[in-house]
Amino acid sequence: MTVRRMIASGSRHLLVIAAALPLAGCLSFGGKPPKQLLTLAAASQPQPGVEQTSSAASAIVVQVPAVPQSIANTRVPVQSSDTTIAYVKDAQWAEPPARLFARLLADTATARAKMVVLSPAQSFGAPSADLAGELRSFGLDATRREAVVIYDAALTRAGRTEVEKRRFEARVPVAAIDALSAGAALSQGANDVAVQVADWLRAGR
Repeated sequence: MTVRRMIASGSRHLLVIAAALPLAGCLSFGGKPPKQLLTLAAASQPQPGVEQTSSAASAIVVQVPAVPQSIANTRVPVQSSDTTIAYVKDAQWAEPPARLFARLLADTATARAKMVVLSPAQSFGAPSADLAGELRSFGLDATRREAVVIYDAALTRAGRTEVEKRRFEARVPVAAIDALSAGAALSQGANDVAVQVADWLRAGR
């Protein structure tokens, strides 16, 4: 290869690299993670080491609730008017709130209603109730400065075919519209609703 061809070939390589540099500056491989992730802490939890069997207690399957699109992600919505929703800055759940809420419901039903929570696969071998529903609201109301948790439950009790429906709601004041206040208030509200649901389950057995 002549010196002229080597220079021309090297120039083409340099042009390719130079063209790629501005594009690389526009690409992002994942957003900047928040300083902390939010989760829910169950106030009522199963006691360690206590064995449970579906033959000795009422069994139930707790389904992950359906959710509207505004809480189908890991952000915390803020309702600023009847038709406007934003999200709390730097607030993000460790996983979608529907899953966190279902797990909290399961722990509370076990601890408070003394029920054995089964997976859908496990329920084929034992008669069990089925708790489904929709988590209608799980965020902040900026106009009232409240954390709002609304759960529309749909319960089919063991051995029955009819579906019982009931709405459960909790509202907790928040001092500020920020990540720290949102996490604490929504955890408190979720526990309040979970206790209401567990008492409902226990009363109808």
